[in-house]
Amino acid sequence: MNAVSAVTTAAPGAPVVDLDLADLRHDPYPAYAELRADAPLAWVPSVGRHLLTRYEDIVHAEKLPEVFSSREEGSLLLRTVGPNMLREDDPNHRRLRSAAEPPTRPRQVRDLWAGAFERTAHDLLDRIAGRGEADLIADFAEPLAAANLALVLGLHQAGAEDIADWSRAMMAGNSNYADDPDIWLRAERATRAIDDAVAEAAEAARREPDGSVISSMVHAAEPVDLTEIQNNVKVIIGGGVNEPRDVFGVGAWALLNRPAVLDRVLADPAASWKRVFEETARWVSPIGMYPRQLTQDHEIAGLTLPAGSRVALVIASGNRDESVFERADEFDLDRPNRPHLAFGGGPHFCMGAWVARHEVSAIAWPLVFSRLKGLRLEEGTESPMEGWVFRGPTSLNVTWQAA
Repeated sequence: MNAVSAVTTAAPGAPVVDLDLADLRHDPYPAYAELRADAPLAWVPSVGRHLLTRYEDIVHAEKLPEVFSSREEGSLLLRTVGPNMLREDDPNHRRLRSAAEPPTRPRQVRDLWAGAFERTAHDLLDRIAGRGEADLIADFAEPLAAANLALVLGLHQAGAEDIADWSRAMMAGNSNYADDPDIWLRAERATRAIDDAVAEAAEAARREPDGSVISSMVHAAEPVDLTEIQNNVKVIIGGGVNEPRDVFGVGAWALLNRPAVLDRVLADPAASWKRVFEETARWVSPIGMYPRQLTQDHEIAGLTLPAGSRVALVIASGNRDESVFERADEFDLDRPNRPHLAFGGGPHFCMGAWVARHEVSAIAWPLVFSRLKGLRLEEGTESPMEGWVFRGPTSLNVTWQAA
């Protein structure tokens, strides 16, 4: 669909804004606030793209996939994993998505996976309950998300540690705007390992279907070849660990810093955890941006972008847009319900959203806060947030009353 070559310079009249990638990695939100106020569509040389930062403009772009194509020339994701459904437009995107999506739908999550998710969460908590202290990212959230993902994908021979390592390598490659050769080398090692694991799993699923994503793609009504399955599993491994892990970590950190809010949540958990999930995903979006490339000239945010222009839809900024979310920088469970952008929109709405919602809001948070009595942040330590393409806490050190 996108036969127009990429334009790698600023569009005529577009403001040029220099942003330091290290500053963005530390905390992108001050820069986003300035962009929304003064340059909502700006060319940023360090990113090599125009950044689109206002909520309504991002929603507008999402509604026009025939103009804002997912097939971006020079995409870091394409370099990391090869052709995949995130960098495809319909009809090929629809073919691949239809093949992979059935095991991730709400009913399938509830009926096929929820029981196993809960058993894994209990097992992980059993290992740490007697210690009285842990890093909830390394000791719980990441291995939980990785083990659950291996199950849903059908990678029965891969351990949670394998999945977590591969995911970190994929995400580092996908956000390697600094073009670090060591990051590319690590990503290439991971992709080779995933290719081997998927080939083995696909052969097993061909003989005996198991309801997993790989099995669903092997037996899809419209044919999907092995390379397509391998590439799309790589994409899923990337987002499938970091999104639930980081939403869990940000939400737990937010509540532990707000005891009165936590008390309210624990007093009415059935209604509250879902609100915590949606507000957490809005407040610190686990995926901060994704790229698009224009198939034709198009006016947006007061400027005309020529065909081939490269644009980053900065959903982390859209979710802090004060014209849509009052006191947007605050974590507020009582804010009026408005759709956030954390899982994208249109045909590329995150396929794993329902898996993440269930494993975090129905299982991980309720079990952690009910089983670890007196849970609190460890004194004298911080829980640093990092990243702008992907963002979340790198650790969450806590203590509790050990049994």
